[in-house]
Amino acid sequence: MERYNGRQASGGAAASPVLETGMDAVRLTPIDHEASDEELMRLLASGRQEALGPLYSRYAPLIFGLAAQSLDRSGAEEIVQEVFLAVWRQARTFDAALGPFRPWVLQIAHFRILNELRRRSRRPRLEPDPEGLHLAAAPDPGPEPAEAAWQEYRRAAVRDAVAKLPPPQRQALGLAFFEDLTHEQVAAVLELPLGTAKTRIRAGLHKLQAHLAPLVLGLALGGSLIGLGIRYQSEQAALDRSTRALALVTASDVEAVRLVPAPGVSEATHGHYSARPGTPMVVLTLSYFPPAPAGQVYQAWARDGATWRSLGTAQLDASGHALLIAEGSWLATPPASVEVTLEPAPGSATPTGPVIVSSPAE
Repeated sequence: MERYNGRQASGGAAASPVLETGMDAVRLTPIDHEASDEELMRLLASGRQEALGPLYSRYAPLIFGLAAQSLDRSGAEEIVQEVFLAVWRQARTFDAALGPFRPWVLQIAHFRILNELRRRSRRPRLEPDPEGLHLAAAPDPGPEPAEAAWQEYRRAAVRDAVAKLPPPQRQALGLAFFEDLTHEQVAAVLELPLGTAKTRIRAGLHKLQAHLAPLVLGLALGGSLIGLGIRYQSEQAALDRSTRALALVTASDVEAVRLVPAPGVSEATHGHYSARPGTPMVVLTLSYFPPAPAGQVYQAWARDGATWRSLGTAQLDASGHALLIAEGSWLATPPASVEVTLEPAPGSATPTGPVIVSSPAE
């Protein structure tokens, strides 16, 4: 992956707005690298992933410098990645009416640094184990497949419930639980009195309790959100994949295609397909999709020559948005076309259902 290492990692000229090879795509308006932070966040929330690149260029050096004052280079690089993963994942929870982007992101970075310093101060001293005997005797902490599936179900339920909260409560809860900030830190980020921040978090928790009653029956929600898996960032495999996707969407040469709605589909429904030449990974965002009918799922496809290959199925949030990250050596070459169809659950081997959005016909 590409990390910020004290040098410009993803700046430069404005990114190409479309993929020219294989798809005669509708030209997206290029991202204006001089746009305000808040406008870039609005575009990012709408699915324009390449809007993250200018924000990364503006703030990665500053955040790296702040982190490097207290941490080693590797630790500072990790802080930069964590902060921008948070910005990317939580773009739709940012509300410019509650304050500008700069103090918001810098406060998150500040508290990430403090939390990392605290974590390091609590880190236990490791005993030498040259033969690996202690490691070999350690139990495997990984969950069984059934437990892993249950954890993923709980995470999705919590994320959907959080998305239904009013913006002030959603932003406060997102900082407290998704970004691992204390109540005092949440108040500082949002420039609120501590009591107001606590009230928003408490009110949000009460609403979550009502939304999640079937899932958390018999549990005290306030002390159980961690157990419900809301801190999915701790899962190393998913974090690594997301970090590599972050490097893709913040690269200066990222290329994006807008997927337009099929006839009869709402004009608001659309997608954005982001790729980088020679990179075997793509990122696809879906926006304003209606809920899939019972027994059906939205499935994304890319055409490799004459063959349609699946990019995965989409898990929509409460507002009809979804993020898909797909990997494969064949994705290093731009596909001939991309589309999203409605398929029988849990998905099909080949596209059989109606097309919802697609790259324009050649």
